[in-house]
Amino acid sequence: MDKRKKNALLNGFINHGVNFESLFYKATIMKEQVSHFFDEYAGRFNDGITSGKPDIEAIKKCFADYFVESSPVGVMGGQNDESFEEKIPQGYKYYSKIGITAMNIISKDIKVIDEFHAMATIQWSSAYHKENGDKGLIGFEVTYFVNTKEGIKIFAYITGDEQAALKEHGLI
Repeated sequence: MDKRKKNALLNGFINHGVNFESLFYKATIMKEQVSHFFDEYAGRFNDGITSGKPDIEAIKKCFADYFVESSPVGVMGGQNDESFEEKIPQGYKYYSKIGITAMNIISKDIKVIDEFHAMATIQWSSAYHKENGDKGLIGFEVTYFVNTKEGIKIFAYITGDEQAALKEHGLI
């Protein structure tokens, strides 16, 4: 955007009472809160993998009442209900069975969308240990959309082809 257009836009906001300092402060705080949320989310995953006992209630609290996943498999939605609660330990057992030992955040790119929404693109590194003793890392990216109105809740996420990555590394 050229300087003239930027100044016109800024003057329009100023003339309409927009307080940029307050908006910037709120966005900075939201980014910090979302960043902390994902650090805890990763820690919770690792605790569950290590102990074999995921904190189901804490994991459920990370998701909205209804959430959407988009991947190469397709777009799916699900309720944060008893069915989801039953799937959580199954997911942990699956990851443990194929040799996943940790999920670590490599980087986070968090963008505030508005007062109640943010988008977080997380670069993950998944550590594995195969039965034959081989160890390795799988890098992947997930983009999450969160609502922050009543605590941070994931309401959608976009992920790549997890199955292809697991096959490529010989885990499935």
